[in-house]
Amino acid sequence: MFSIRAKKRRDGFVLDVDIEVSAPGVVALFGRSGCGKTTLVNVIAGLLAADEAHIVIDGWALDKNGKSLLAEHRGIGYVFQDARLFPHFDVMGNLRYGEKRAKSHRDAPRITLEVVAPLLGLEPLLTRRVHQLSGGERQRVALGRALLTNPRLLILDEPLASLDAARREEVLPYLEKLRDELAIPMIYVSHQFEEVLRLATHVVLMEKGKVLSQGSLDELSLHPELRAIVGPEAVGAVIHGLVESVDGGTGLANIRVGNNVLRIHLREARAGAHIRAQLLARDIILATTRPDNLSVRNIMTGTIARIVPDDENTQLVYVDIGGASILSRVTGAASVALGLRAGLQVWALVKSVSIRGHAFVEAAPRQQPAL
Repeated sequence: MFSIRAKKRRDGFVLDVDIEVSAPGVVALFGRSGCGKTTLVNVIAGLLAADEAHIVIDGWALDKNGKSLLAEHRGIGYVFQDARLFPHFDVMGNLRYGEKRAKSHRDAPRITLEVVAPLLGLEPLLTRRVHQLSGGERQRVALGRALLTNPRLLILDEPLASLDAARREEVLPYLEKLRDELAIPMIYVSHQFEEVLRLATHVVLMEKGKVLSQGSLDELSLHPELRAIVGPEAVGAVIHGLVESVDGGTGLANIRVGNNVLRIHLREARAGAHIRAQLLARDIILATTRPDNLSVRNIMTGTIARIVPDDENTQLVYVDIGGASILSRVTGAASVALGLRAGLQVWALVKSVSIRGHAFVEAAPRQQPAL
């Protein structure tokens, strides 16, 4: 789907990346501010000339053998941090602007206003002027305008960065709908891990213009490189599960994960749906005998796969729960006292409320990485 090799030197900074993605979906470029994410997408979009580049998107070569397509011929839709709407147009005028620039290069049916307006909830906004829109509404219009160009690739460069928490929560479900309902490859730039957790199907970790690691979110969640970016409190395994049932009264869903069942607050889920959740290492408690008479409802069985140093006082314990992997942070003293070691059977405890803000319904199942 993607093959991106690019080099760019500017102002003492060197971008040198090699990215390969074989499956469709959302590729998240993740890293600290200044790591080169925006430089890279500007090179891909043709807004910045590369020193060296070989870029192929779904079989379409953008840069090859020193020949580079102009930005307007690349078939890329670009959504910036600020919406960049035309203030002299109303919402319909901004959308029509994108529609007039639509290309006919995609094999899939052309994306029309009749598709985009309901998908992004734009029907009530069509006659409004730009100054009458909230920040979240402006970004939705910018998304719609980019989609109406019928792009081969959609680039979203930190599209939620200028929004407050409430407006981000307003826009994120629409981004999920784009991922799940339209077969358009997307590159999503962010330094907010919660956005990556909700949207990404493939993650590229970047630091100082280089690719530290890349792969599925499941795989990357277990990599030590991620800890340096997100910080120790956000370290945790990303798991996928199947909803077996939902209690309509409490909103608690029974989720099959490996050989275990988790109970998670997830009112919007339905039986048979697939979910993605992050279990933070700080929230996982380990026991070497099955605990009883606890308020904690989630008690999973597993086997320790390996133990690695975390900092001078703590360790990260990787636990195989049968087809899925989780992480627990324990002190060195606790590890010694419990006799933790690879191959030991353990019980992992996690409160349902600690997962509440880190579980989302997803479109399709993913494969868990091997430990």
